[in-house]
Amino acid sequence: MLISTKKLNKSFGENQILYNINMTIEDNTCYGLIGVNGAGKSTLLSILMGELDYDSGELYRASGLSVGYLKQNTGLDRNSNIISEMRSVFSDLLKVEDDLRVLEEKMQSISEHNSSDYKRLMAEYSKKQSYFESRDGYNIDVKIKTILNGMGFQDKDLDTEINTLSGGEKTRLAIASLLLQEPNLLILDEPTNHLDFKTLNWLENYLVESYKGSLLIVSHDRYFLDKTVDNMFEIQHGKLESYSGNYSKYLVLREERRALQQKEYEAQQLEIAQMETYIQKNIARASTSASAKSRVKAIESMEIIEKHDSDIKPIKLKFDIVKEPYKDVLTVSGLDISVGDELTTLCNNINFNVKRGEKIALIGDNGIGKSSFLKTIQGIIPHKNGTIEWGKNTSISYYEQENLNLNPDNLAIDELWDRFPRIPEATIRKILGSVRLSKDDVYKPIRVISGGERAKLAFCIIMLEKSNVILFDEPTNHLDLPSKEVLEQAMSDYEGTLIFVTHDRYLLNKVPSKIAEMTKDGIVIYDGNYEYYKERKEWLKSQEKAKSAASAAKQEHIKSNGGYRSKEQRRADAQRKQRIAELERLIAETEEAISILENEMATEEVFSDYQIMAEKSSQLDLNTNKLEEYYNEWEKLLST
Repeated sequence: MLISTKKLNKSFGENQILYNINMTIEDNTCYGLIGVNGAGKSTLLSILMGELDYDSGELYRASGLSVGYLKQNTGLDRNSNIISEMRSVFSDLLKVEDDLRVLEEKMQSISEHNSSDYKRLMAEYSKKQSYFESRDGYNIDVKIKTILNGMGFQDKDLDTEINTLSGGEKTRLAIASLLLQEPNLLILDEPTNHLDFKTLNWLENYLVESYKGSLLIVSHDRYFLDKTVDNMFEIQHGKLESYSGNYSKYLVLREERRALQQKEYEAQQLEIAQMETYIQKNIARASTSASAKSRVKAIESMEIIEKHDSDIKPIKLKFDIVKEPYKDVLTVSGLDISVGDELTTLCNNINFNVKRGEKIALIGDNGIGKSSFLKTIQGIIPHKNGTIEWGKNTSISYYEQENLNLNPDNLAIDELWDRFPRIPEATIRKILGSVRLSKDDVYKPIRVISGGERAKLAFCIIMLEKSNVILFDEPTNHLDLPSKEVLEQAMSDYEGTLIFVTHDRYLLNKVPSKIAEMTKDGIVIYDGNYEYYKERKEWLKSQEKAKSAASAAKQEHIKSNGGYRSKEQRRADAQRKQRIAELERLIAETEEAISILENEMATEEVFSDYQIMAEKSSQLDLNTNKLEEYYNEWEKLLST
């Protein structure tokens, strides 16, 4: 056990923040800590770190416990450079290494190895060398390079001064320093804020597979919590509840616990009501007074089950459509994404087709032009090359990343009235209430309300527009976890077409039917969610490695045998290459056929007709088997 608390309480004035907190952190275990803003997460972490006193209760910390703590939105801010800061983590070992060099020089100066001075130096050297080796001192530079590369500094000059780095880079460097320190307990408060997909994946794998201590992670990144933790803590109403499992398991257990609590609460309330009715009828009768009094005592000694009440009422979102568009919603051909007055090109030759009802997530490196793509296809920013064609009957709603399309001088309620002057006031107020915008908030200028409130106002606009196409640009950025869950469900339930940009990998797993990856050379489509995309990318990478290895082996074979030995061999090799090209064409055609069948089977006219559905299923099985055969033959030919 590293840390435990028992009935720990903390108040600020009359406001009690933490109430009877019972918490245990075991060795080599990973925990997630969640709760709405203001629930007391930061207060609890400060108490665990010894930075803040508590009012009552008990706090136990294991003897010799080392703790690393990354506070939210903080990073290293030093006058030193990157490599010096990383090497400072190993200052004690580096001092020992210096001592070893000094001892080596002294021993070299003594010619008589049997002298007492030489033996004394040798004993000291042996002792320090054993300590250095036991602490893995010879791998210091390897560790530093591994961690820095993983945290995204592989292309950075390690002599760069830390105070010249961006805020995000300083945060990543702080995480790197903590990982190198390897404390018994590593506390990370929102560690994913400044990390791209590649760095996130590396950090998740490192924490799960390589980190030897315990973890306590505060995060709104549900995918990160799913991948890294095996226990969840939740703070509500100042109380802490524990759940075994990752975030997804917590969601299931939480609902089960709440349902059971509600059932027990209702049963107890019914029992109390029956006892109180009996008491009222019998307390004054001599013959039944004793029985009634015993029930009074039973109620007084009863441990009352509390009715579950969430910290905040969840928002309500429902995106409806008024009219159906044609089947072909959007066709983009040869499009270049360009920005700036001089139209600097970010992405070339985009070919992108969207069908009715598809939910497509757009991903890619930062700066590749994802947000610009959403603006380009709407005509908000110009483009140099290519065509954009929206299908008939399409109507578009657009969620801008920072909600800059809202008038900052408008009151929140006026923003809706200006856009929808014919909608009754009662309807306007009802939809504002559904996203928990209070009376005070709706009469504030948009420029002073929070990012989360602006996001909810933008959702209100989209709900009132009832468009059949919605373009979302980072819709979860300013939302708490409960609101993210509601938005995720609303996007899944939406019957229209979605094209959205997000870094929320949990959302990428739950909502899209396709992943569209933007690169500088265009868009590549993956028919599945984020997990499928990752698996497919890994498979393609392994195939490319296998192909390169096979090619290298073949060239070596040819070289070692002095070239081709016969015309027959040259003819066979040409036939093999021809068959590989043919198989690659067949694979592409079959994958396209499978995609078409899957889309057809998702339409009402197919899945509502058993006979047609059975026919489509048979075709799908046939094509799936063909695809597997093609891939097997392709792999075999590549390796020969």
